[in-house]
Amino acid sequence: MAIEFLKGHGTQNDFVLLPDPDGLLDLTPSRVAALCDRQRGLGADGVLRVVRSTALGLPSEGEWFMDYRNADGSVAEMCGNGMRVFARYLTDTGLESGSEFVVGSRAGDKPVLVRPDGEVTVHMGPAAITGASVALVDGRNFSGVAVNVGNPHLVSIVEDDVAELDLRDQPRYDEDFFPEGVNLEFVNPIGEGALRMRVYERGVGETRSCGTGTVAAVAAALHLAGTDTGESTVDIPGGRVTVALDHGAATLTGPVEFVARGELFDGWWAQA
Repeated sequence: MAIEFLKGHGTQNDFVLLPDPDGLLDLTPSRVAALCDRQRGLGADGVLRVVRSTALGLPSEGEWFMDYRNADGSVAEMCGNGMRVFARYLTDTGLESGSEFVVGSRAGDKPVLVRPDGEVTVHMGPAAITGASVALVDGRNFSGVAVNVGNPHLVSIVEDDVAELDLRDQPRYDEDFFPEGVNLEFVNPIGEGALRMRVYERGVGETRSCGTGTVAAVAAALHLAGTDTGESTVDIPGGRVTVALDHGAATLTGPVEFVARGELFDGWWAQA
């Protein structure tokens, strides 16, 4: 059978979308990794399978479930940029008729709002401060705030210009503190209510943007300022998003772009 795909991105955090309403695709880790490979596949930071919650047997108030996989094929709990792309796909294709609805994820149900200008707001839920740890980059220790946004993060607010950090290799971190791995954010405050960030994502590497990472960055900055309520823009290499926290509950707002649509060859899929 023909396997439909779309390619889209949220602030250049890019994804392959696979419409699979009834959960029929055998989405193995090797196929996900092949799809995301930028030489032998379509190239992406991750895969979003568009599937009904009932098809996966997972509890959700939403009809649709974002089955998200990292570029290395591993299953991830949540992806904020991916959720924005996923929500826009549902409204653009008529699978959701309204502008406000709920999408299921492994980090729980996420209410979303697709705005008239095409930007999407995701209610991300709580951004919980879980402690402190250290990341090691190029032989240097960077202290950080641990934040859980449905997936684990370590946010380092640094004086060094984040553009100068060498993130070509995986930074080291405390594997006892983060036994399932961690997303690592490095952040510069650049003004009142404004941050600049780079991120090394678990299972992917450095990406142009990370939605949950931007939420974690704002939560950490507010925590260090002695509060859990506030709003900030976050500039990432792929663009800009806005994050708001109200007593630790976060929303993420940003743009979405679709760039391609097509079909995967059956033979390629069978061999991947």
